[in-house]
Amino acid sequence: MKQKINSILKEVLEKIEPPKEDLKIIENSIKDFKEKVEKEIKSLKIIAEVFIGGSFAKNTVIKKDSYDVDAFVRFDKKYGDEEISKLTKKILKKFTNVSIIHGSRDYFRIKISPSFFIEVIPVIKIKNPKEARNITDLSYSHVKYIKNKIKKKNLSHQIKLAKIFCYANNCYGAESYINGFSGYSLELLICKYGWFLKFIKEIIKLEEKEIIDIEKLYKNKQQILMDMNGAKLKSPIVLIDPTYKQRNALAALSEETLEKFKKICREFIENPSIKDFEIKKIDLKKIKEESKKRKKEFSLIEAHTEKQEGDVAGSKLLKFYNHLEKEISIFFKITNKGFNYNGEKSARYFFVAKSKKDILFDGPSIKDKKNFEKFKNKHNKIFQRKGRAYSIKKINFDLNSFIEKWKKKNKRKLKEMSINELKLIEL
Repeated sequence: MKQKINSILKEVLEKIEPPKEDLKIIENSIKDFKEKVEKEIKSLKIIAEVFIGGSFAKNTVIKKDSYDVDAFVRFDKKYGDEEISKLTKKILKKFTNVSIIHGSRDYFRIKISPSFFIEVIPVIKIKNPKEARNITDLSYSHVKYIKNKIKKKNLSHQIKLAKIFCYANNCYGAESYINGFSGYSLELLICKYGWFLKFIKEIIKLEEKEIIDIEKLYKNKQQILMDMNGAKLKSPIVLIDPTYKQRNALAALSEETLEKFKKICREFIENPSIKDFEIKKIDLKKIKEESKKRKKEFSLIEAHTEKQEGDVAGSKLLKFYNHLEKEISIFFKITNKGFNYNGEKSARYFFVAKSKKDILFDGPSIKDKKNFEKFKNKHNKIFQRKGRAYSIKKINFDLNSFIEKWKKKNKRKLKEMSINELKLIEL
């Protein structure tokens, strides 16, 4: 089994290595970008410097359909938070295809080609992590720490395996619509465990909240619980950031994502396959055909929001998906479902369900005359049992009809949840 796993991992590494020609183009683009930005900084007499972060800086980049490079503009501490975003916009005025992304600090996205983007993030240059005004101010420390660890222990391949494994299984990303492992947290975990296989084996063993302090910045668990903000301790794994001990590098990880990841890890150990490292494409036509054979209903829905693309739009669309699922489940038994966010301002949901035929509504006590009358007026037929009112409603509508009717009836709810369009899609 060990030999089989090693063979798979070797094959995976060969497949996920970005083509040399792609890397060369990206390297040249980064060099050109950096020179232009540094020239503009000098021309505008701004006290700032540029550094490249993320996977490219750490040599942990994996092959993807599109690449994002993080470029940080480190400003002197004399500048304010809003000021550095405005100054970055000014620095980038000569670049084309620049879009602004609003957040705690506005940052910028430059489209170099259809498959290559540079994200320009303004940060404050700090010496002590305690001086950080924003999480992005720690980025330089993160890059420096990981680069040093990778160089000493030759961990780049193990980090790449961890990243593609999580990415392929929808557990990669700290965004609130994923609640998974960030790239930095995976780098830290590989630094802790030394290689990919040990990392997934250790994850499987977890039974309760785990606290990982790689650099032993705290004397004991009690000290951590006392020193850290309670909100940062909610995740199932607390991973102390070696560059700033008050920060949990896995604060975004949810219990649900961890349990899903543990299951995937177990399956790989028991039955290793290269497919575990490949992105699973859902065949909706096949799902629809299967549901028809099993006399179930299939619905494909597209939801749109006007919220800012990325974490904001993704989380809004996921929240609505969960709400819609609950609404459907009142009348239908859902046997399969899926959420796919396109990274912009829309997402698609699918549901496979079977009608419950009829549902029982619990009413108030018959002694509660006011609410009893309300219940009686709302439901056509009621009956009494042990002093309470009940009603049975026959379900005489299909899933798509329910969704259309729900949409018309809940225009206010859609607006409240930032959904400006909801439509059924035909396959």
